[in-house]
Amino acid sequence: MNPDALRGHMDALILSVLEHEPLHGYAIIEALQERSSGALAVPTGTVYPALRRLERTGYLDSEWATVGGRKRRTYRLTSAGRTHLAGERTAWQSFAGVITSVLQPRSAG
Repeated sequence: MNPDALRGHMDALILSVLEHEPLHGYAIIEALQERSSGALAVPTGTVYPALRRLERTGYLDSEWATVGGRKRRTYRLTSAGRTHLAGERTAWQSFAGVITSVLQPRSAG
């Protein structure tokens, strides 16, 4: 997938992955890949800065946890993050509807 197509949507994708369970950074990357059937191979250099930004805005909380004997920062969606995600979903559905209506072939006439 073209990385430019993700611009502006990464925050919503990360929030969506964290909607049902807290995850550490690498697990978020794996979830994005799995949920997209491999189409989203997002580099760590994109995900970790986004996680820090989402935490600063109050959409995520984090804590250190030991996973498999290793300390990892685990991220969890906040109530503000849930509200923001709902808004992002609404905005995406509206945007996708507009783009679909433009891209659909029209009958000649």
